[in-house]
Amino acid sequence: MSKHPTTGSKDTAEATASQLIDARIKELNDWRGETLARVRSLIKDADPEVVEEWKWRGVPVWSHAGILCTGETYKTVVKLTFAKGAALDDPSRLFNSSLEGSTRRAIDIHEGEPIDGEALKALIRAAVALNTSKPAAARPARSKK
Repeated sequence: MSKHPTTGSKDTAEATASQLIDARIKELNDWRGETLARVRSLIKDADPEVVEEWKWRGVPVWSHAGILCTGETYKTVVKLTFAKGAALDDPSRLFNSSLEGSTRRAIDIHEGEPIDGEALKALIRAAVALNTSKPAAARPARSKK
């Protein structure tokens, strides 16, 4: 894997997550970079307050009160994995991968496949709503006998 740029500051701080994602898109220099750039734009359109992160040795992550989704790139697919996807309504049936789990769901995008931008933005908004909803009530503490 190639080195990613730094910010150039005197303290040689790490590049920001957004800069690292920019660098990944440029580094891919093919349909995967174009696809990652497109979904990134749609995510930002859906949630202007989204926070970009760079985790797990090079995975773009979009968060708002918790992880919304990751943007992994592989040789034949760009994969958007929604951390709480199993809890989201998907009326447009975008989820096409990781369907068997009880928590995550993913969208695998292959070269040349169209992206339903409005449906993806609706999923992002639903993920934000889920992350920012009132947490479940805590279970009562067990009595110690």
